Amino acid sequence: MSDADDITRLTAFSLGADGPAIRPAPVERAWMDATPQGFAYRCLPLAIANAWGWELLNPAGFTAVWTGDEAPAGVVVTPDDPAAAVPAVGHFGSGILTFHVPWLFRTAPEVALMVQGPVNRPKDAIAGLQGLVETGWSPFGFTMNWRFTRTDTPVRFEAGEPFAAIVPVLPALVEAMRPEIRPIASEPETERAHAAFVAGRSAFIEALGDEGSLERRAGWQKDYFRGRTPDGNAAGGPHRTKLKLAPFIRRDG
Repeated sequence: MSDADDITRLTAFSLGADGPAIRPAPVERAWMDATPQGFAYRCLPLAIANAWGWELLNPAGFTAVWTGDEAPAGVVVTPDDPAAAVPAVGHFGSGILTFHVPWLFRTAPEVALMVQGPVNRPKDAIAGLQGLVETGWSPFGFTMNWRFTRTDTPVRFEAGEPFAAIVPVLPALVEAMRPEIRPIASEPETERAHAAFVAGRSAFIEALGDEGSLERRAGWQKDYFRGRTPDGNAAGGPHRTKLKLAPFIRRDG
């Protein structure tokens, strides 16, 4: 198998100067750390999604604001260091802040990259836009774009803060899916398991009010986190409690 056919291949070609630093997305989020006793991390789907893909890091801090003018000049970017290159500009107009990405990414032909805002990192007054890039063949670069949701509201991007995330996807798999809607009674085993979950959740919540109960000491149900069904059986498929993504390795040729 050639490198070009390796479905696990993900290459970032530098376009002259080094592009922004790239790292595997970490699980930690400041807003989740700030929840009481870090309870937000108990939501395993949320924590897994945090680490889904790689993040591109902003090379220099700046403040941006949209005046409401639809022209590109309506997005005003003020770098912390006036002598430094500005990482983002109002390139397209319409309240869009654009980061130019000086990397050319290449994947196997059947793989594309979803380019989006960093996962579960909300920012006030601005939202990351998503794009699907055919990195299996395209010699074109791409930009990461954010759309202001309010005018006259300064938005900060700190140096080292993620401004984009890249996630490999299989477009052919999405197209091959055959969605359907069915009554849950059509699959009795699934209906039974869900009913057991609902009953168990209700009993657990009720018992939380009892001082000294096992449920009060446990604090939360851990069946999904542990990959087991409500009746205690192991999950019938793959179960992950964390992701471990490889970092980009620099090669000279």
